[in-house]
Parts: sequence; structure tokens; C-alpha cells
Amino acid sequence: MIIGGIGLVVLLVALPLGDLFDLGDGVLSGTSLGAGAVVFGAIGAIVTANGLPTAWAYVASAVVGALAVWGVQKAVARLRATEDGQPHSLVGVTGLVTGTITPSGSGEVSLDDVTELERRLAWADVEIPTGTRIVVVAQTGSSVKVEPHRPVA
Repeated sequence: MIIGGIGLVVLLVALPLGDLFDLGDGVLSGTSLGAGAVVFGAIGAIVTANGLPTAWAYVASAVVGALAVWGVQKAVARLRATEDGQPHSLVGVTGLVTGTITPSGSGEVSLDDVTELERRLAWADVEIPTGTRIVVVAQTGSSVKVEPHRPVA
């Protein structure tokens, strides 16, 4: 129970503060160590509550706790691998005008990219009516500069 309680404190501190408890340059995260300690304490409590010998509690807790550390560490590593910090370039992506684009900078497009879930504000050098196929030629923040799409023959 004590190890589980300590693990809970480590987990509650590691989740918002991130790398504070990482060991070995990210080889083991504080989140995975905290989760493993919580599981260690929980398994120990379950085994002793069922009247099994204390030795079984330590063995079961160590095995399941180590599996929890491994599983959570794999999940943390996978999440870190997706944090590249680089914005996704939309130049060259095609789409459809959903709100007439005027040279003054107002308009809206829906882009044909798997990362695009919402519409984006758009601008162009010429007026482009609703329903026109477009291609993105530049991007500034979340807005895109577009021009009418001319398919290659």
C-alpha cells in the first residue's frame, strides 16, 4: 500500500510536470514509474485481501508492476515520437471553396487532406466563387492563399 501511495504521488506530479522524473534521458519516464508503483500497490492489496501468502503478493506485484511500467513507457515513447513541433505544410493541397474568396482577403475553403478536419480562412489575388476547386499556394498561420486548381492534362 505504501509503494502504491508513493507511486500515486509520483504519477500526480509527473503528469503535469512531464520530464521532471525522467531517468536515463527519457529511457524511463516518471509517468511510467508512477503507474508501475500504483499497480504494484494495487496488486499487492488484491493478493493479500484474498488471503494469499505475502510472498505471492510481492511476486505478483513485481511482475504486473514491471509490465505496467513497460506498457506505459511504450505509450509515452509513442506519444513523444509524434511531437515533432513542425507545422504540417499545406502548400499543394487541393480543396473546395466553401465561402467566396475575395481579393480583400475574405473567404473559406475545405481542404482535401487527412489532417484537415475544419475549414480554413483563405485569400487569393482574384475572386474565386463558392464551389470552385482550388490549390493552396502559400500558408500563413492557419490561413491559406489559394488559386483556382487547373488539373494537369
